[in-house]
Amino acid sequence: MDKIVTFGCRLNINESAVMEAALAGRDDLTVVNTCAVTGEATRQARQAIRRLARERPDTPIVVTGCAAQIDAQMFAAMPEVAHVVGNAEKLRPETWARLGETPDKLVVSDIMTARDIAVPPIDGFSRRVRGFVQIQNGCDHRCTFCVIPFGRGNSRSLTPSAVIAQVRRLVEAGYAEIVLTGVDLTSYGADLAEPLALGTLVRRILAEVPELPRLRLSSIDSVEADADLLRALAEEERLMPHLHLSLQSGDDLILKRMKRRHSRADALRFCAEARRLRPDIVFGADLIAGFPTETDAMFSASLALIEDCGITFLHAFPFSPRPGTPAGRMPQVPGAIVKERAARLRNAGETAEIAFLEGEVGRTRSALAEHGGTARTERFAPLRLDVPVEPGRILPCRITGRAGRTLLAQPLPTAA
Repeated sequence: MDKIVTFGCRLNINESAVMEAALAGRDDLTVVNTCAVTGEATRQARQAIRRLARERPDTPIVVTGCAAQIDAQMFAAMPEVAHVVGNAEKLRPETWARLGETPDKLVVSDIMTARDIAVPPIDGFSRRVRGFVQIQNGCDHRCTFCVIPFGRGNSRSLTPSAVIAQVRRLVEAGYAEIVLTGVDLTSYGADLAEPLALGTLVRRILAEVPELPRLRLSSIDSVEADADLLRALAEEERLMPHLHLSLQSGDDLILKRMKRRHSRADALRFCAEARRLRPDIVFGADLIAGFPTETDAMFSASLALIEDCGITFLHAFPFSPRPGTPAGRMPQVPGAIVKERAARLRNAGETAEIAFLEGEVGRTRSALAEHGGTARTERFAPLRLDVPVEPGRILPCRITGRAGRTLLAQPLPTAA
């Protein structure tokens, strides 16, 4: 059974690997690394804690992550929980070394006082074929629906030299694809003593680690994309042609009420420019259904954004009010309408994804083999391979068909 149960984003995956290294050789704890992006994520974490307590009655449960940072007292009140560890503390090896010695149930500091990003170097990730490198943490923005800054603190960046050293370390360990992660990735570098932009970092990684086959970005805020990032997208084949965009809505008034920094026109313009520079690019995106005050017409603008921006992989979220956020105090859309709109977004997203997958049939793509006979192409399309392939290998594959939202593929011979 897993020693660490991880919820949420790629950043949590990276941080779970850090904790796993700190807990090497110890089987006396179960750690739940929580997410707080929605109320449902917090509910799932509480449910998992109760289940784990039944399955492992003799193993103390430690809860950490964003939900634990934001609502430490709630988790501490659960009888199944032995300790609650803050987001800053969870990355410190000494926290785990001393945990059994402290009687304190709460080991949580004020995350808003964090001024640096100290992620111990790691050599790998259990059962994962991609390496994740945390280059940034926290967020200086205050979107009205979001609690994540209160779980992560203000924006802070890892130095370029530390990023490149971690990328090189993972490549030397055998990882053929690296994913750069952060809370607000495109804010990277503004806080450094010598500021630089995300695109500049990307180009430095690709130049200084030439043996890295594939570099991928996690979610970005397109309005903050710098010129170097667009240049890298156009010129660097090793930067994967797949971007996940934090769009949230397609209506300008809702975007304003969300306190987002882009307009609908900005989103359209970015997607058109990125597609001009990299014609094979595909976009993922986050959209929220049923944000407070959203009318049918406003929702229709979000629905149309899927086609207008050419979104391939959609993450649709029904709005859920988070305690303490401005959006939680705004006039709410009835729950049944929120649910129905989220379903319509998901249906439209599935239609767009299937159309994209159908267009891939008959093509040859380069794919990174995963576990269980699956793989992902450069454009992040999921494949099911017809013969076993060693996980972590990159190989050409011929797309032979589609089964639901997965492509069927045949690995092709490669030169010795």
